[in-house]
Amino acid sequence: MRDFTYGNPTRILFGRGQIEQLAREVPAGARVALLTGAGSIRNNGVYDQVKAALGERLVSEFWNIEPNPDVLTVVRAVTQIRADRVDFLLAVGGGSVVDTAKAAAGLALTEGDAWTILSKGARFTAVLPLGVVLTLPGTGSEANQAAAIGNRATSQKIVFLNPGCFPRFAVLDPLTTYSLPPRQVGNGVVDAFVHVLEQYLTFPVGGALQDRLAEAILATLLEFGPLTLEKPDDYEARANVMWAATLALSGLIGAGVPQDWTTHNLGHELTALFGLDHARSLAAVLPSVLEVRREQKQQKLLQYGARIFGIRDGDETARASAAIARTAAFFEQMGLPTRLSAYGIGEEAIPRVIDQLKAGRRLRMGERLDVTLEHARAMLTRAL
Repeated sequence: MRDFTYGNPTRILFGRGQIEQLAREVPAGARVALLTGAGSIRNNGVYDQVKAALGERLVSEFWNIEPNPDVLTVVRAVTQIRADRVDFLLAVGGGSVVDTAKAAAGLALTEGDAWTILSKGARFTAVLPLGVVLTLPGTGSEANQAAAIGNRATSQKIVFLNPGCFPRFAVLDPLTTYSLPPRQVGNGVVDAFVHVLEQYLTFPVGGALQDRLAEAILATLLEFGPLTLEKPDDYEARANVMWAATLALSGLIGAGVPQDWTTHNLGHELTALFGLDHARSLAAVLPSVLEVRREQKQQKLLQYGARIFGIRDGDETARASAAIARTAAFFEQMGLPTRLSAYGIGEEAIPRVIDQLKAGRRLRMGERLDVTLEHARAMLTRAL
């Protein structure tokens, strides 16, 4: 196992009625910016719960944060935060809302061009405090230091990490997810599943506990993910998926082990260029990434197949192929096609993705930094 330093300061408040805890978690007298999406929280009662819990605190509301948030949305949020002299941010929504809040929390206290700052690593020296009320599990952004922001003008998408962007707390009430449409439910489950695989399907380094923790999350998503579609009001299914998605990218399972993220690098470019849902870009690309890199990932693929799917018969090639096929089948079961052609993306898209990878200097990717642009081209071609 590799050496590591692990810490996660986010306080998790999990379960029914936990939104009430905002009264305690948000400082009394805080000037709060409530950041949220297109308005679903008005329909499912979350908005009313949040407002009631915040009581007499001054609240500035910023609405209409879009999926795969654009830097111009972040800039508008920052302008309002500064104008209203906000000193605490509350993100109420899914990963896009949380990521926007993280970027705004740093940019509000930083001078300069927003996109330049974010694309150069978001090295904020000061960040406004941030809390989260999660309504869409999947990204794990509610309990980590990462955020993904796009630039539609240049068809780019970047990910930054800043330890100041860990939320102070995250409220996870599974009841808030009951009103989600099936598409968002499926996206969230697959997003979390791929987060785990990016940290798990690499090569062995003796991280036995990390492997077992990752496998527990995968098994939980496989068991309860389909149930969230079949029985939308099954509390235990919703609760298990919500907690699994948070743990999938909290830093715990990736501590001391190699990580890949090739699928995410390719997926981000597909989202930036074609507006594809983040999780759907991952579902379309991951099986092909595994096929192209099966030799390098063979040991972990066989372990994954045996421990998660019970695949123990046949030679190593057959078992690895079966593990990849079962993974793709799970994505399809959750409603996410695993071919780019299903999203109207054809061969002509590949040079554009490669050019974007070059522009972003993603010339070497993967757990060994040996995934080249030619490998990426082969992955995308296989994914068509």
